[in-house]
Amino acid sequence: MTTVNERLSVHNVTFLGAPLADLEAYWAALGVSRLSILDSQLLDPEFPMLLQRNDYTVEAVYHLFANGQLSTDPQAAQDSLCAVIDAAASVGARTVYLLTGGRGALAWKQAADQFCVMVTPCVEHANRGGVALAIENASSLYADIHLAHTLRDTITLAEMGGLGICIDLFHCWAEGDFEAMVQRALPRTALIQLSDYVLGDRALPARAVPGDGTIPIEAFVAQALEGGYPHGFDLELIGPRIEKEGRFESARRACDFVGAMLNRLGA
Repeated sequence: MTTVNERLSVHNVTFLGAPLADLEAYWAALGVSRLSILDSQLLDPEFPMLLQRNDYTVEAVYHLFANGQLSTDPQAAQDSLCAVIDAAASVGARTVYLLTGGRGALAWKQAADQFCVMVTPCVEHANRGGVALAIENASSLYADIHLAHTLRDTITLAEMGGLGICIDLFHCWAEGDFEAMVQRALPRTALIQLSDYVLGDRALPARAVPGDGTIPIEAFVAQALEGGYPHGFDLELIGPRIEKEGRFESARRACDFVGAMLNRLGA
């Protein structure tokens, strides 16, 4: 079995639809020791037993807050997230990160205030359980289920709600104030997600294996490390390029490329 840099994980959305047994085989073949999983996988009763069979740590768990709509009953949204937080704490998971739920007809500030009111009991619950709770930046193509579409807005929302931040490089690398916003975000950053983009690719979601595209990944990772970022780097690989090459083959190349980069940077 090969091994990769211990700070690397491969997000399970890369293998969306694969059963836990297949995921376990992929993790072993890739040589990863950190896992980045969906909340449905965390809540699978087989998952704790899988962890007992292997020397894995759970870096991050993804959760869609309020079932994707901020008009959802607040208590139901809070109960669902708190159940994920409890399950995360039980397996020693470090971070639960969120999409916020969509705003519907609300203005951004109204929706941000509503999200913060709804999520506050969960933030307190996560703090008591020793689990970081974070939000990520995501494309405005996901405006039906999320509020934060630039790194600046993600930071603003995180500061309003007392949350951490998941930086998805793919969705913010081209922003004009990117380096300054990364510096501002780093003290709150609980997870960094990496993938690449090939200029001119319009085949959504258009992600590429790191090293195949134009995103200045190494400069960004170097800035994060120099800024004291202590956590993991998660590879989120989806889209036509990934499917064409093969999910596992793409993940293996990404692990090799980013692992070598992290080793070179002393991570």
